[in-house]
Amino acid sequence: MINAMDRLIYKIKETNNPTVIGLDPKYEMIPEFIKNKYGKNLEGVAKAIVEFNKALIDSTYDIIPAIKSNIAFYEMYGLEGMKAFEETCNYAKEKGMIVIADIKRGDIGSTAKAYSNAFLGKTKIGEKEESIYDVDFVTLNPYLGIDGIKPFIEDAQKYGKGAFIIDKTSNPSSGELQDLKLETGETVYTKVAKLVEEWGKDLRGKYGYSSISSVVGATYPKQLQELREIASHTFFLIPGYGAQGGKAEDIALGFDENGIGGIVNSSRGLMYAYKSELWKDKYSEEDFAKATRDEAIRMRDELNQAIK
Repeated sequence: MINAMDRLIYKIKETNNPTVIGLDPKYEMIPEFIKNKYGKNLEGVAKAIVEFNKALIDSTYDIIPAIKSNIAFYEMYGLEGMKAFEETCNYAKEKGMIVIADIKRGDIGSTAKAYSNAFLGKTKIGEKEESIYDVDFVTLNPYLGIDGIKPFIEDAQKYGKGAFIIDKTSNPSSGELQDLKLETGETVYTKVAKLVEEWGKDLRGKYGYSSISSVVGATYPKQLQELREIASHTFFLIPGYGAQGGKAEDIALGFDENGIGGIVNSSRGLMYAYKSELWKDKYSEEDFAKATRDEAIRMRDELNQAIK
């Protein structure tokens, strides 16, 4: 079974693009011509989201290696929203993209195992075991320690999957906890980085990176560089580019001397590129997917120039 991180790195190399498109749809931001096709009930909202997401996948699957879908933007629409989440993930996989489910789970024991069964492993139904969401990676919260992570590691080993564990996040208040100094003198985020290195040591692939890796924000370049030095086997999922202020030259600090080591998320900047100052005069609402493709190419080239 191919190591999940090797598969992700292979797709990055194949597309020459260390970008993941965040499919975190807000109904009010979806073009009106799509919304007008469906009713204003939950079923209609979900159908509009799926059409929007599929169009974005169709326009980028050959140039972007992965999607990241934040489950919150689907859960808010109940059962119909979760159907849209599942359909989005399945469609991206059909197109050959790596799928990261941004679920930020962080419980222990049988609860953690149930979460892992749903997204990475299999659930027993009668005499059979079936994959439910069957994504490639999930995001996890390490606050409960190894008890909350171990079931995911076990399923990652068994099924060739992976996880990104929250470490130094891109939000302004992250330092309230993550920057606290421990008795050893190290910060919480450096301690987490060392734990992730240990937790993932048995899942390292041919590129040296583990399928159990970290989320490290682009908005804190000094910490990003520090963590690259501390965690040489940890691949970074890097949020915070663009709308949150992360710059390509800062993000490059999270990559190794071979130009690998991270994948950079853009959600709003790619999904709603047709509304941006750069593209709004070139593309109409009906051409939103073309704007996303052009922005993806611009982002790819900017990142590659900074990294290489």
